[in-house]
Amino acid sequence: MARVIVTRRLPEDGLDPLLAAGHEVITNDEDRTFDAKALAAAARGADAIVCLLTDRIDATVLEAGAAGGRLRVVANVAVGYDNVDVATASRLGIAVTNTPGVLTETTADTTWLLILAARRLASDAEADLRAGRWAGWGFEDHLSLDVHGARLGLVGYGRIGRAVARRAAAFGMEVVHHTRHDTGEPGWTADLDDLVATCDVISLHVPLTDATHHLFDRERLARLRDSATLVNTTRGPVVDEEALADALHVGRLFSAGLDVYEREPAVHPRLLGAPRTVLLPHIGSATVGTRTAMARLAATNAAAVLAGERPPDLVTR
Repeated sequence: MARVIVTRRLPEDGLDPLLAAGHEVITNDEDRTFDAKALAAAARGADAIVCLLTDRIDATVLEAGAAGGRLRVVANVAVGYDNVDVATASRLGIAVTNTPGVLTETTADTTWLLILAARRLASDAEADLRAGRWAGWGFEDHLSLDVHGARLGLVGYGRIGRAVARRAAAFGMEVVHHTRHDTGEPGWTADLDDLVATCDVISLHVPLTDATHHLFDRERLARLRDSATLVNTTRGPVVDEEALADALHVGRLFSAGLDVYEREPAVHPRLLGAPRTVLLPHIGSATVGTRTAMARLAATNAAAVLAGERPPDLVTR
């Protein structure tokens, strides 16, 4: 029987694969974020850690687990794994897994929620109504921009990007995409700046790496059309938050829709006050069904490693 540390409270039934295997599962019933010291202490006595993207599984934590002689796997309940020091885990022989696939459709739905709300200025219109500023129907009130027939640019074309593209077909949108390597599919655009300069809506779907940090910086944001909408449901640091806020305040782009931020849960004050901006608190995969599926997949990955098997979603070699 192995000892599994679960860093946060997860949906009911999410840990069934570990419990069915007879492992000792230590849950965080108070649902409080572990600090670095607590994570390291937990790692020393654990065979497996099931963690969330808010947990920093850095070299200190991993080395504590290795020193304890037991830690074999870190199962991240997320697609992205920039919160885990994968290089150190590989060096120490600790498996790292993630949860791709199960949240694709739900995150694509959230992306479309932001596209529609930001393009049609739904948040601004609702705020006027709730604040009593709406005096009745007016021909030129709350004018926004169309989604149907617009040109959609996808930066990154993995599972979620492709799911967003499928939905765009229903709106009669022209869809193009940019990736580092030619996908061989219609709409591939080699130069990111060319894509940015010609699209009405740009949606981001790249992982956070050194290469994608501030991929949309002040210079690239300046290349967007002043009628463009930027949507980010991937990772906050892909966009320079302050530069985006500045662009929105001076009207260098039409609108933005964000579900992720550079320094979560903090949001740049100028972004909080920016016009024509829809801000969500990182709810991309937040449905009961999807979060349960994510937890079960992470538990399945951990259980596989503990059984000496190759897990379905191995990040490390």
